[in-house]
Amino acid sequence: MLTESFVASTRTVERQAQATTVKDIGIHLHDFQPIPSLKTSLKKSSTQPNCLAVSATHIFAAQAHKSVVHVYNRERSNQEALVPFQEIITCLALAGQYDGAGTLVLGTQSGRLILCELATGRQISTSQSHLQAVTCLAVDPTFNFILSGSSDSNLHLWSLPSLLSFSQSPLNDPSQPLPLSPIRTLTNHRAAINAVLFGHIPGQTNYAISAANDQTCIVWDYFNGAMLHTYLLANHPVCLARDPADRAAYAGFEDGSIQFLNFYKQRSLLHSFYDPSQQSTPTQPPPSDRWHLPESSSSPAYSLQVSFDSTTLLSGHGDGRIHTWNIAKGMYASQLADFTLPVTNLLMLPPTGFPNTQTQGLKLQNIIKPRYESSLNGNTGNHGDSTIPINYTFTAQFVTTLPIPDAPSGLSDLDTALTHPSFPNSMLEEGIAELTALTNNPSGSLDPNEITESDTLRTQNANLKLQLDDALRRQREAIAEVLKYDQERLKREEEENLKRARKKRRRIRKVEMEERRRKVVMGEIVETDGENGVRGTEGEEEEEEEEDLSSDTDELSSD
Repeated sequence: MLTESFVASTRTVERQAQATTVKDIGIHLHDFQPIPSLKTSLKKSSTQPNCLAVSATHIFAAQAHKSVVHVYNRERSNQEALVPFQEIITCLALAGQYDGAGTLVLGTQSGRLILCELATGRQISTSQSHLQAVTCLAVDPTFNFILSGSSDSNLHLWSLPSLLSFSQSPLNDPSQPLPLSPIRTLTNHRAAINAVLFGHIPGQTNYAISAANDQTCIVWDYFNGAMLHTYLLANHPVCLARDPADRAAYAGFEDGSIQFLNFYKQRSLLHSFYDPSQQSTPTQPPPSDRWHLPESSSSPAYSLQVSFDSTTLLSGHGDGRIHTWNIAKGMYASQLADFTLPVTNLLMLPPTGFPNTQTQGLKLQNIIKPRYESSLNGNTGNHGDSTIPINYTFTAQFVTTLPIPDAPSGLSDLDTALTHPSFPNSMLEEGIAELTALTNNPSGSLDPNEITESDTLRTQNANLKLQLDDALRRQREAIAEVLKYDQERLKREEEENLKRARKKRRRIRKVEMEERRRKVVMGEIVETDGENGVRGTEGEEEEEEEEDLSSDTDELSSD
């Protein structure tokens, strides 16, 4: 049975009186199908829209109006790290495989991008290409391009491999873009851009769609920088979602309603995006394609997501509620959850439960905190140097057995023997046949070829015998060294034990002598040695100690 889940994040409202426990909880992992239920809640987070990213092992949340990103470990269900930056983070996205080690892309308030390799800790900062804060980010399905939208109404297209490359474009080459700068700018919007996303097509025919406060949604051919189509909306779009089959898109408005954008509404032999007669004509969706909430709800829709089967649309609203919409009927369905605080981000997770699912070979157990590399951010001027730093290390965990490639055909006998787990059957059969031939012809009545082969075998056997004798000799020497070391260790332990015993006997005799002196002084014992009294006792002690020392020395010499 397939299981589908989503991650929701909320934003703390300062003036709204809430319980402490509700304020602390900012990220929720919620099951959607087959039975909706809350699985896990993570604390100490407050995020703005477009400030949440999820991988198979971690959750990344850029904190509202702060320059820090909270990293949560999904396996341990706790906060793993708090990553600070020098600028306020306004949006983020994850580039890379969902269950692999990717790159975290962050947009800042100053208009630049920051890229952090999660498995190496390498951090790269781009030029300040946007004039105002970056409001949204999107990564294409091939992980080759990044599209950034800003409050300055511009869209920038970035090449992810170029940004991560150690060999940047030289500054004196006018045919190449400047290092760490966008490769294309899209400028048809006239107001701040709120949302941007790519289609699912991994090829040259893929598209991008953006929504701005000028009440338009524009579909782009981002490979060529051309505008494919424009949708005129009745309100300010706040968020976007796309159909898994690229048949439609959905826009969320400030009044909580949803606008359905059908890409196949117009009947044409060509797709409306590529029909020259329709590209220049904007489309205004009919009122029937706008879905409204019940009269009791009118909170802004901050986030949208579509289910895996394309039958249900999820929307997160400013009153903390998550609603579901029936796409087939084009109407409101039900309320799924209520988190009290504004739901600013919704992210659907890939469904689980498919048979024969391939497991990713790498797993990011813990992220490596970013470190700024000045030589890769335009501070040294040596942009043509492609040297990889010495301290550049990739840290990840292998979760599967590494596959052993099949031996290609046409290998030599030696290569076949080296790649075989033990000995090839052909080699064993050949050796047995040669030994049988030698046994059956002890008089040497072999032809010249057989004699030559026999001499070669004898030489090989003699060499192997020498190697075996040398190995046995080294083994005997190693064993002798180990035995010698053990004997010395045991001898040292015995000496230490004798010393400890001797010191113990000395202490006991000293205590007895002190007790005897006390009794003589107190008159409890009468000495018979006359005037020597106590001195006789000390002499006796010295004689006993000398006797003990001689006995200990005899024991050591006997050993």
